[in-house]
Amino acid sequence: MGSEGLPVDQLRDYLRELTPQARSMLVTEIERAKLRGDAVPGGDLILQELRAARAPGERPPLRIGNPQRLFFAPLQPFLMDGQPDRRQSGRILRASLDSIWQWLARDLVPVEAKAYAEHLSRHLLAGEGQQTDQLAKAFQDRVLQRIQEVIAAASHDDKALRRLAAQVGVPHAIEELREIVSVLKVRDAIALIASRLPVQIKNLADETLDSVKVLLDSPVARHRDVFLYGVLLVWSRLMSPWQLIRLATRGAVSDAADRIAETPFSIAVTIVIDDVEEMVARLRARLKSRDAAAVAALLKDIHDGVRALRTELDLSVDSPWARQLARIRSDVSELLKAAVETAPGRVRRLLGQRTQRDIAAGSELDSIEVGDTEAMIELVSVCRNYASELAINEVTLRVYSELQSHLDTAMNPLLDSLRHAGDVDRAFRQSQVDAAVRFAAKIFGPSYASLFAKAAEVAAQGERKIAKA
Repeated sequence: MGSEGLPVDQLRDYLRELTPQARSMLVTEIERAKLRGDAVPGGDLILQELRAARAPGERPPLRIGNPQRLFFAPLQPFLMDGQPDRRQSGRILRASLDSIWQWLARDLVPVEAKAYAEHLSRHLLAGEGQQTDQLAKAFQDRVLQRIQEVIAAASHDDKALRRLAAQVGVPHAIEELREIVSVLKVRDAIALIASRLPVQIKNLADETLDSVKVLLDSPVARHRDVFLYGVLLVWSRLMSPWQLIRLATRGAVSDAADRIAETPFSIAVTIVIDDVEEMVARLRARLKSRDAAAVAALLKDIHDGVRALRTELDLSVDSPWARQLARIRSDVSELLKAAVETAPGRVRRLLGQRTQRDIAAGSELDSIEVGDTEAMIELVSVCRNYASELAINEVTLRVYSELQSHLDTAMNPLLDSLRHAGDVDRAFRQSQVDAAVRFAAKIFGPSYASLFAKAAEVAAQGERKIAKA
């Protein structure tokens, strides 16, 4: 909240005001310039912000591609953001791709990488899609072969494996390379499954669920790796990712955890649990940033995932999935408890009565602290919607009640202080009332806050009339 007005924030606001067509054109022009070798100051940052500016439901801008992106294209459905505490089967860290690309272009296949990039760039600028696909596949085959060779050569020597990992320069480097090999080996089968799936699955139920299960039971998905990537493909296209659990219960013809665990479709439950755990990790970071909108969205998704695991499955108390779920709920509860419990104290400190001698002439409440406290109060309100499922009922009710009580009792003293303020403390008293209006809007609603704001205007006008008299 304290970064308002910085150039990156101004750029972000500007890009979000552009029409989708304008954003798409800007993406195309920046990528064409980079392919020609032209310098584009801030180009990567602008592309990143253009992707983030896309509204829900808005189609992504058409991209002409680049050698690195086309090489990694088969991996796209399996990429994950952030830095999870542990590796997830079938997933590759998006943040690893740049370092892996630099390694293969520098150490693994430098001559072939240079030729591939030059030839592909020419075809991309000419709009020759078929040739670019052929070049990318040929280069993928060459890289696949070389990665297998270098891993095999180092596989019996721990020192050599550590040296290879250091060259690649990413966490879990060997595992990431092996995952890339696995995807590239079965890329054609993955592409076939992807072509037969809906682009977006709103509700994985009834005929849609039946058709997805038939596809994953077909010979094309019989290979273990293909099956895993096929399930991940389904998950990536779900509007509500937790619905993947339904694939597990349909595959086992049961909602009993022990029955599901005996089938290949058990991976669906693991994917959903891993996804919820990853969201909890993101929640931890978002809580530190005080991004109220992002926290609210994450809490909803975590709540939906936890509720689905509890209601769609029959989890015995001692099952591994039940223990994982209990740990997730405990982690979320502790995170939110720590985040909201300080809200009443901060409100009391900001809105508490002070004598005139304790107020510096012309001073006001710190706007950043007010904004942070407002975000805290909003978080308390959001938590009330999900308190039961996330095991935070008691703390949420207590904190919310304390906030209601303090705001209710603070209103009249604040108005009296503003009404009788002098030149020295008037600005500070007004800033306290303004903060109280913002806080009240989050607790009591905009109508109540509007009434309080009008009362504050009357109090301020009354004080000015007395001063004139």
